Amino acid sequence: MAKSRTRYVCRECGAESAQYFGQCRQCGAWNSLDEVVVSPPPRHLTVAAARQALPLSQISDRDWQRLSTGSAEFDRVLGGGIVPGSLVLIAGDAGIGKSTLLLQTLARLAATTPVLYVSAEESGQQVKLRAKRLITEAHWENLYLLAETHLETILAELDAMRPQVAVIDSIQALMYGALTSAPGSVAQVRECTTALMRVAKHHQTALLLVGHITKEGAIAGPKVLEHLVDTVLYFEGDAFANYRLLRAGKNRFGPSYELGIFEMTPQGLREVSNPSVLFLTHRESPAPGVATIVACEASRPLLVEIQALVTPTSYGTPRRVATGIDYNRLVQILAVLEKHLGIPLAKLDVYVASAGGLGVAEPAADLGIAMAVLASFRHCLVKPHTVLIGELGLSGQIRPVPQMETRLKEAVKLGFQRAIVPIAYGDPLPGLELIPVARILPALLAALPEAAAPEG
Repeated sequence: MAKSRTRYVCRECGAESAQYFGQCRQCGAWNSLDEVVVSPPPRHLTVAAARQALPLSQISDRDWQRLSTGSAEFDRVLGGGIVPGSLVLIAGDAGIGKSTLLLQTLARLAATTPVLYVSAEESGQQVKLRAKRLITEAHWENLYLLAETHLETILAELDAMRPQVAVIDSIQALMYGALTSAPGSVAQVRECTTALMRVAKHHQTALLLVGHITKEGAIAGPKVLEHLVDTVLYFEGDAFANYRLLRAGKNRFGPSYELGIFEMTPQGLREVSNPSVLFLTHRESPAPGVATIVACEASRPLLVEIQALVTPTSYGTPRRVATGIDYNRLVQILAVLEKHLGIPLAKLDVYVASAGGLGVAEPAADLGIAMAVLASFRHCLVKPHTVLIGELGLSGQIRPVPQMETRLKEAVKLGFQRAIVPIAYGDPLPGLELIPVARILPALLAALPEAAAPEG
């Protein structure tokens, strides 16, 4: 009979070694090797005599009966609701509100079905204190709590209770007794997730797993964790703002890279039905250097204010500061403005930020960024009720962007009356005046009433 053997597994990258080293030879991390006892594989494998594979035409269709979370924003990111038997990983920084989001979700589900909350990091008393603040006691009857870190106990409870939905908070805190490594190690996270996946598929229990984030922003644990689960969600937010963003990075049952927006309040997370209002701050009191764009996060349009400040430099090299937008994109836009409009930006400091710090990375924001910079340079206002949509090419042309109709409908909904768009798009829209432009100079004249054509 084969004996168990000892291997050393790197908790950072998952590389295995037959002997201990102070430094992992795969990723270079120091003191990251954990001792793991590996059981031998079975000597003889049973081979099925009959063929198991079927033609695709003979595979039966399955209509997923999704379970609504009670939150339209959460359902949007999941693709319409929770799929029975699925594994959903929700990752985010410490204190961002992952436990709050899931506890509120379970409270809504508990109104119709028993649910289970497994707390591996907090005691039952700590969870109850949070529940008193977030949810009413009317939803407590079907919300079961298990404060446990041992995987065997959790699996036994899931098998006995068989809830429709269960939360594991968090996967990095669970411990499988057959392994000698510490909780959170590569081997522990891999084995615990695999065991939970088998139970979820067998009992059709949807499991929502909480995941930690490393200082580099990646999900802690082995990369195989993201491959094992069906959906990976990222819960993000600004430490100086109350809103939270829930993004889908992977989704086997719906579109990926969808976006849900919540607001953190003393009573917990509240979904934001009209997120564009969050990022429009100066509509009633316009200021120089502010332009409005329509950014698209997956299929969702968001109206965002771009703020710019252009000032004389006090240093030998002028500063370029970008908050919420790509720095290299800003430098490229400034070069185009200086080349094709003759604006002496090489001698000026330029600061550009998106309202609320929302990350805007798509090229459709180029025209709005350029107009905000020009408005600050000339100290004038962009024409009221105007949105700007378009990519700025290196030769000064305004290039078309996708999802134009979706962007314009969102602008009309928020009360905007004018839209400066690429000339390739000319479809009329009720209640909105379209101003097609081909190059940056006509866009400047259409957006800034006090602007004049540059000399030369």
